[in-house]
Amino acid sequence: MKKRAEAIRGMAFFGPALVLLTVFLFLPMILTLVFSFTDFFALNPKLTHFVGLDNFAQILKDEYFRKAFINTVCFVIIIVPLQGLGALGLALLINKAAYCKKYFKVAFFLPVVMSLAVVSTLWMQIYSPEGILNSILSNFGIAAQPFIHSASQALPSIAIMSAWQGVGYQMIIFLGGLQAINPALYEAADMDHATGWQKFKDITLPELKPLCIFVFITITIGAFRMLVQPMVMTGGGPSYSTYTMVYDIYETGTVNWEIGLASSMAIIFAIFVMILTIIQTILTSDKEGENENKKAKKK
Repeated sequence: MKKRAEAIRGMAFFGPALVLLTVFLFLPMILTLVFSFTDFFALNPKLTHFVGLDNFAQILKDEYFRKAFINTVCFVIIIVPLQGLGALGLALLINKAAYCKKYFKVAFFLPVVMSLAVVSTLWMQIYSPEGILNSILSNFGIAAQPFIHSASQALPSIAIMSAWQGVGYQMIIFLGGLQAINPALYEAADMDHATGWQKFKDITLPELKPLCIFVFITITIGAFRMLVQPMVMTGGGPSYSTYTMVYDIYETGTVNWEIGLASSMAIIFAIFVMILTIIQTILTSDKEGENENKKAKKK
């Protein structure tokens, strides 16, 4: 009776979470997979037919999807090194700071907890022709730049804003990693008269390698999911220069009501995320295997 009571109590706590996960996660995933093989149109669901792989073939021929894919990849290429290296640099600086460490942590982490819609609206004012950024540039004799109003500058401008908004999260992760490094390693390096660069290259980077892999993958996955920034700031323009994969899925499913086609796009997008997750697992497991082999050799 006691074990049965404990089981009932456990299900009482676990049950609501399981129901929510089923309704808002598992069931939508199953429906997305099913709809991806149909021509389901939300405004006329009775005329739904099974179309097999036709949706996927149509997506591969779709010019806008190819453009969205290229834009997303370009965004990833820009933001991953910008945000990753920026977070590492800030973490190194704050870790070395003698005063006001808590202030700097809060100051750089504050944009992370702000709504992306609010941050995007704020940066629209910064990027405007009469905004503060163009005012600063004019003081250096540089002509006003169009930024998000230019097809060539809109995507890099959004990438810079996104890196600024998210860099504080990765900074906290790197700070935790830096503080976990054994100080004896640096003391031994000082005794060998190692330079700052040598200590960074031979001690800091190897110790932070698992975190670097984790940060790289999380930034990449987050970049592939970009939606709010172009939706608020540019509407996917100018000339579809900021039109992304997730934006295309949103437009297809909620504006055009082509649920079957949007589900197929979501499946393709999920495949990219799965590939990145597999890469992360392989790289991390290789690192753990190396550490275990080293420990075994020492024993």
